[in-house]
Amino acid sequence: MSYQLSREEILKEVVKCGKNAQYFINTYAKISHPLHGLIPFNTYEFQDELISDFNDHRFNVVLKARQLGISTITAAYVAWMMMFRRDKNVLVIATKFGTAANLVKKVKSIHRHLPEWMKIAKISIDNRTSFELSNGSQIKASSTSSDAGRSEALSLLVIDEAAHVEGLDELWTGLYPTLSTGGRCIALSTPNGVGNWFHQTCVDAISEKSDFKITNLPWDVHPDRDQEWFEKETKNMSRRQIAQELECNFNMSGETVFHPDDMEIIKSQIKDPKYRTGFDRNFWIWEEYDPEYTYMLSADVARGDGNDYSAFHIFKIETMEVIAEYQGKATPDVFSNLIQNAAKEYNNCMVVVENNSIGYTVLDKLEENSYPNIYYAYKSSHEYVDPLTAETANNAVAGFTMSLKTRPLVVAKMEEFIRNKLITIYSNRIFSEMETFVWHNGKPQAMKKYNDDLIMSCAIGCWVKDVAFTVNQRELNYKKAFLNSMQKSDTIMNTAIKGMTGYKNHSYNKKMDKKLKDHKKFIWLLKG
Repeated sequence: MSYQLSREEILKEVVKCGKNAQYFINTYAKISHPLHGLIPFNTYEFQDELISDFNDHRFNVVLKARQLGISTITAAYVAWMMMFRRDKNVLVIATKFGTAANLVKKVKSIHRHLPEWMKIAKISIDNRTSFELSNGSQIKASSTSSDAGRSEALSLLVIDEAAHVEGLDELWTGLYPTLSTGGRCIALSTPNGVGNWFHQTCVDAISEKSDFKITNLPWDVHPDRDQEWFEKETKNMSRRQIAQELECNFNMSGETVFHPDDMEIIKSQIKDPKYRTGFDRNFWIWEEYDPEYTYMLSADVARGDGNDYSAFHIFKIETMEVIAEYQGKATPDVFSNLIQNAAKEYNNCMVVVENNSIGYTVLDKLEENSYPNIYYAYKSSHEYVDPLTAETANNAVAGFTMSLKTRPLVVAKMEEFIRNKLITIYSNRIFSEMETFVWHNGKPQAMKKYNDDLIMSCAIGCWVKDVAFTVNQRELNYKKAFLNSMQKSDTIMNTAIKGMTGYKNHSYNKKMDKKLKDHKKFIWLLKG
């Protein structure tokens, strides 16, 4: 109390508080407790370490669990800064104005409940959006509008619940210049999936690719929380809620198309390719050709706008292992050559190419080069048509037709394969795309500024394997039985009539030999 302190003691205490934020907060700051009301702010060790990070690092990103008092300790730090530093301009932004205003409210409360002798800077402005002291320091709350803070020079920018701010990457581009005079930034949030600004900032901070210092604070950093507390707290929570609210798990916290548990399994299967080859070394190979197996190549062709990639995968049909993969920005003719050369290495395997505008160019090149095993399908049903039949079929088209109708179907088929563990994926490139492949307005698509070329290539392969080749299962079984019967008999019945036009004793045999050869070429499709 003031009457207990002399003028010299007060001055000494003020100087001590000005030099040590932790001391100031633990000695004089008071916070509102939901059960106990106004109580002294006795910080935990992890909160003290966070204050040190705020002091020592210009940019801080805090990945946190709920109810750790991180917003409160941030407010206490801001209150200390405004009290003991002149002319500090602090801006708090959040998706909702109320969220930002709540942090400002905490700063006000800490200042209001200080001893009067400690209030060396008095309140000059106090309203719903801003709070200003007589030493020129001020704090404002704002929602994440496009013009938030743009006209100001900021001493400190606080981004609350940063992972939930849409378009923060563009907003950050506009806000960063406001910090150019030495301003600092504190971004804090629970995770909300991957691919957003907060996730990328955390990733870059971990790999030391940015100026941000990352602090990871999952639920168990709190000394009063144990496994019993966790089990009680999560009793009625979903897996996604647990990941987001308590575990600081990016992969499991977002609305990804593929279930987080399934993605964890794929992550455990990832391994380096045996070879990295091709003109750009982007053709990755995990397994070489094995004559005991049959193979299929599926490809997604870039749109041609320079923002996406052309990609293909080679599947081992019997096990649906993805044993080779390409992703790159090759021109259509180069991409066609890559496909043909790769497919030849796997015994001229079936090639399935998405037949969009650029895809037709790739298919034309393959046909021009007389590649013998191109996927054909009926336009209306997407049923597989062997190349021999396709030559005479009026409604058969080369390649796979991707449309607004078929896109969700092929994605759903890939998700089904992954969920039922019917496919093995070794590529970290596919996994990275899966992390940012989300539901947006009810549609499966890559997050903004991310790609899904590998996913779509893989999804086409899953669809063709499971649907297109089995639509006419009864007919295929009949053909299989027919071929087996011909293979079991060495006797060929010649029903040609002597004297017919073009009659030759050996003509029928030659014709049947050719037919059998053609069918044997595609007999792997008839395995059911």
